[in-house]
Amino acid sequence: MADTYGTVPRRIKERVDTYPESVVAYVKDSSGVFQPTTYRQMWDLIGRLALGLLDEGVSRESHVGLISDNRPEWLYTDLALLSVGATDVPRGADSTDQEIAYILGHADCSVTVAENGAQASKILDHISALPNLKKIILFDDDQKTRKRADDAGVAVRSYREVVGRGTVLFEQEPARFDAELHKGSGEDLATILYTSGTTGEPKGAMLPHKSFIFQMDRVQHILPLTTQDIFLSVLPIWHSFERAVEYVLLNYAAGIAYSKPIGKIMLEDMQKIRPTWMTSVPRIWEGVRSAVYRNAKKESAVKQLLFHFFVGVGESHAMFQTMFRGLLPQFRPRNRYVDAAASIIPLILLTPFKLLGDILVFSALRERLGGRFVAGVSGGGALPPYVDAFFRAAGIKLLEGYGLTETGPVLAVRPFETPVPGTVGPLLPDIECRVLSEDGSEVGPGHKGVLYVKSDQIMRGYYKKPAETEKVLADGWMNTGDLVIFTHGGECRIIGRAKDTIVLLGGENVEPTPIEERLVQSDFIDQAMVVGQDKKYLGALVVPNTERMEQFAVENNLGYVELDELLEHPEFQEQIRKEINGVVNSKNGFKPFEHIYRFILLPRAFEEGEELTHSLKMRRAVISERYRKEIAAIFK
Repeated sequence: MADTYGTVPRRIKERVDTYPESVVAYVKDSSGVFQPTTYRQMWDLIGRLALGLLDEGVSRESHVGLISDNRPEWLYTDLALLSVGATDVPRGADSTDQEIAYILGHADCSVTVAENGAQASKILDHISALPNLKKIILFDDDQKTRKRADDAGVAVRSYREVVGRGTVLFEQEPARFDAELHKGSGEDLATILYTSGTTGEPKGAMLPHKSFIFQMDRVQHILPLTTQDIFLSVLPIWHSFERAVEYVLLNYAAGIAYSKPIGKIMLEDMQKIRPTWMTSVPRIWEGVRSAVYRNAKKESAVKQLLFHFFVGVGESHAMFQTMFRGLLPQFRPRNRYVDAAASIIPLILLTPFKLLGDILVFSALRERLGGRFVAGVSGGGALPPYVDAFFRAAGIKLLEGYGLTETGPVLAVRPFETPVPGTVGPLLPDIECRVLSEDGSEVGPGHKGVLYVKSDQIMRGYYKKPAETEKVLADGWMNTGDLVIFTHGGECRIIGRAKDTIVLLGGENVEPTPIEERLVQSDFIDQAMVVGQDKKYLGALVVPNTERMEQFAVENNLGYVELDELLEHPEFQEQIRKEINGVVNSKNGFKPFEHIYRFILLPRAFEEGEELTHSLKMRRAVISERYRKEIAAIFK
């Protein structure tokens, strides 16, 4: 059977041959200056690293752990492993030692690459449970780790040593790397990506090379990237979303600048590198918006009034412009010509104010993003409508995407030229789909159901978990578990997870996600989880914003010693009640049974790795168990 896909490294080698002097990576040196690496330099290093890894016992079909945060060595090691037919098993440095030990043991890793001594220590803490692990390769060498590993019977090599040995081998056999590179096929297993897991232990999704190639070939018709583009990388590179995006960038021979998802650092780096694109999770975009609003509140009353006026004008202008272009989501058929006619006069009237707002308000925001920003791609969770609307008002395009780890992950993304707000765009070309209702019947546009997909990008299954695989994968069809509605134009809106649906005592079905998205729209609320399964009404666990708590206490002369005391203060409780009722109400489209009747304020935020997955999704079962007393109190 002919290999119609090839491998990820072979595809990238084609780009290296065509654009050898284009910049692939920008990395800050010790003085904080971004230093470039060309595609030719990268590929030269990958070849030497690949031969060095072979010399260390890595072979075709080996499973190799890769425990590190974002850095260019991660990308080079990943591509070197894939070039020689090995399968990497990645995880971030924020993973717990128990999580790392489980994954490396379950995936049968004999060699693991670790970022530094801290990550190696997590492995060595559980070495007795990892009998197959024989070698650790360190990006940052560490003598203490070497001594401890030696005592445990585990060999340690530094990244530099492996590259050095590979350089000697490359000079001896310069054709060997290319020979290894061309042995692979699109059917080969590229990676085992363990899901963060909202319930139960992590499951390893087995993704072949063709999964990534499938996406690389189809996303390029949606995102107008060029070799001159620079993407700012802030998401964990081991995560499926960021990893797939970086492969897409390499397919365009574009550049990647490595930063961190910390507001101050990220914005400073945007000033330095002036990126054109950035991928991020919704929380980062929400953070940028919140920072703008916080800064506005420090201004005079007149400036605050002007700020809110121009934001309102911008949002209205963006809505009428979308209407004029025929890009409103059509959950019911709409007449494009009627929309265009109805929107043209408001557009004409609003345009002068929109232009003035761009000068007085939004130009400063665009400059903070580097001044060359083209668009952002948001994934890993639902983009809150109010965040989407704000950036559209500011003239900054956000393209919301959707996918699963099991699909490699990109299933859909809003097209750059024709983005339909409130949707994640159409599915990528060549993806078959079905939307099934509760009774198992297939439904059409405008009707809610569970999304099933089928394409060459779907995982082979969960590693060593056939029973779990059978639950979601049958005859090539993947049950995404997501509730969706398609428009009559083919765009998809994600409503929530089917398993998250709350059924009230009266039989009403409630999707908690849209309610939670509205709740965090309040400046007073940072996080919220809706509860109420088998109850008469809905309640919510609410994590308040500490900054607004303090401001409220000062403005209302509320005395307190510890901030937690404010959680029980009647006046603050009443303020939260007003905030909840202000965003979740019938005027905003919520049915009476979807209103929040009681709530509990929590003293601390949901934490990543505990109550949140690494992609910041709520582990509802964990939160429900951890706060079972508080939930019970809501429904007394």
